[in-house]
Amino acid sequence: MKLVVGLGNPGARYASTRHNVGFMVVDRLAHRSRVAVTKRQCNALTAVANIAGEKVCLAKPQTYMNLSGEAVGCLLRYYKLSPADLVVIYDERDLPLGKNRIREKGSAGGHRGMESIIGVLGTADFPRLRIGIGRPAETNAVEHVLGSFSPEERSVVEESIDRSVEAVETLLREGTAAAMNKFNAI
Repeated sequence: MKLVVGLGNPGARYASTRHNVGFMVVDRLAHRSRVAVTKRQCNALTAVANIAGEKVCLAKPQTYMNLSGEAVGCLLRYYKLSPADLVVIYDERDLPLGKNRIREKGSAGGHRGMESIIGVLGTADFPRLRIGIGRPAETNAVEHVLGSFSPEERSVVEESIDRSVEAVETLLREGTAAAMNKFNAI
């Protein structure tokens, strides 16, 4: 079994914000798998699906971004999984809008949700998929990540979400290295 976690903030107020692209990818994975991410478990919304021949728990922590590690740690313990069984999907200001990057491991890079997860797990050795939301020079970081996509940005983000779903499916089916080779060049 694998645990695929999309990071975001709960509630309608944040639903379409840049910070919630992780939730958007998990929702798209769930839709393709014909499941609903609605079960309340470990302070997260979850669903179990079969994706790329793998049993997967899809999760959206409901702790707010900065405490995501609480839900992730609880889910790993509940399903008796190791960090190597985890895939985290989240927004990245240091990538251009719509660009995706898969990594086998690495630092939090200043992302508070990832800092929380790494802190709770005591390791940064787990795969992650970062989705570029860009960094405009004129807006402060909080306003940017908690802001919604413009209509022009939305089509780019939709394509990125579709690529992210394919990347996660490839990662589950063929491994992290294969997914990196296929999707990091795009």
